[in-house]
Amino acid sequence: MKYIGNILHLANSGKLIGRTSQSPPIGATVYNKKKNRIGKIYNIFGPTKNPYISIIFKVKKFKYNVNDELYILKSSKDKRGKKLRKKK
Repeated sequence: MKYIGNILHLANSGKLIGRTSQSPPIGATVYNKKKNRIGKIYNIFGPTKNPYISIIFKVKKFKYNVNDELYILKSSKDKRGKKLRKKK
């Protein structure tokens, strides 16, 4: 697993806001330190050196603390736009 940043707060929209030092791919699944799935990266915004990320929850109950660490899988890549062709 690859460290991407820390949790800052919960936004009014219901998304979790975090701070990172790199730009992870949108749609990547986010995990906590205990390897529990939290959600997916919805948006990346803010300055280019230390951007913010917004995460959509994919679990019903999730207890978080400020400054909890966030991780993604090393092989996690953006797979949008790739369609398989059917063989005739």
